[in-house]
Formats: sequence, C-alpha cells, structure tokens
Amino acid sequence: MNLQETVLIQLRDLILRGEFEPGQRLAEQQLAERLGASRTPVRAALVTLEQEGLVEANDTGKFLVRQFTPREVADAIAVRGHLEGMAARLVAEHGVSRQLQAELQACLDEGDLALAANPLSYESYAAYAVVNDRFHALVLEACGNRALQRAVALNDKLPFAPASAMLPMQGTVTLDRDWMLYAHRQHHMLFAALKAGEGARAQALAIEHTEVAQMNMRMALERRAETEQVLPAIRLVVGR
Repeated sequence: MNLQETVLIQLRDLILRGEFEPGQRLAEQQLAERLGASRTPVRAALVTLEQEGLVEANDTGKFLVRQFTPREVADAIAVRGHLEGMAARLVAEHGVSRQLQAELQACLDEGDLALAANPLSYESYAAYAVVNDRFHALVLEACGNRALQRAVALNDKLPFAPASAMLPMQGTVTLDRDWMLYAHRQHHMLFAALKAGEGARAQALAIEHTEVAQMNMRMALERRAETEQVLPAIRLVVGR
C-alpha cells in the first residue's frame, strides 16, 4: 500500500477529529514521528491537503490548519453530489463503452477485496480510497462535459469535498464499516444503472451516495464533541 495515501487519510482523520487547532502549524518532523513515517510522505500528504483546502501554507512555506465550519463542508459535499449526479446521468445516456465497463468493474472488484477485512485498518481504508477515487474519476471523465469537470475540480478545493475525503475513517468501529460497505454497494448499483442506460436512476444514486459523506461528518462531529466534553472532566479530576 502507498504509504503516502495511508499518511494522507490519517492526517485527514486527525484534522476532522479536532486534534489540531485552526491556525496551528503542522510540523513535518513531529507528524512523521506521530504517524511512524518518514518526512517525505508527510510532506506529500500536506501538499495534497493544501490542494483540498484543509491546510494552507504561510509566507515561509509552513503548513497551518485552515479554519472551516461544518456548514462549509456540508455545502461542498452537497454540490459534489449534484455535479456527480449530472455526470452519471450523461454517462448513462451516452452509453457505457466496453473499456469503461471493464475499468469500473475492476474498481468494484478491488473495492470488494479491500472491504473484506474486518475490522478495517488504515491500510484497508487507504486501499479502498484509491479505488473509490478512481471509480468517481472514471465516471466524471466519461461524461464528456468539460465545464462540469472543471466545476468538480474547483469544488474539490473545499474542505472534505473530494470523493474519498469524507468516507468513514475510524474503520475499527462496526458502524463505520457498515457505512463503508453501504457506500460500496451504491457503487455496484450505480454501475448497473449506467450499463442499463437509466439516466434518472444513475443521477439519483450519485446524489444519494453523498449522504454517506454527510453522515460521516455528523458522526465525526458528535465524537469530537463527546471528546471535548470528556477532556475537561479528566483535567478537573486530575487537578484535584
């Protein structure tokens, strides 16, 4: 498994869980030690996170955590759903080539394999994230609408908007694994609709697919709130 991808999802997870304060500097060496990796994949992951709008570089090239709101994330995910819904409808209406069928089927097969692990590890999740990104990219590329493709690329620069950025990340939790499996079943259903030329169904499935991302955000924020409530209580007890 690509170590950079594993480091990337771990950093996304830490940011979502509120492990870093907005404006906090992300030091490469400290992150490398925390994640058990070298500085090279950490640096590459930080560059990707900057492109995704989760961190920003200051004048000296240091990476800082960008401030974002739940509403900003929810809006970006909703926009992606409607854009990808339009792309799916266009692909279904145009017809799916044999090559595209083979490539999408390969994504589904690899996804089945990645999600067979129980519980899911960060490595399992990283493997699925790569396949998930490829599945979404294939549909978007096949739609043939360049304006739509540019709109998705622009939206992907917003926090947690890219396809794999908001998949459930705490893979050891049974409920999160269930959501991952559900999201992948949606890929299977979308593939069937594309092959059958069912444009309206393909569009509806692509839009509904983003509810997994919305649900994961809500779950992550609930866990984050619970942690923030527990920590002051722990400090109070320790202080005694």
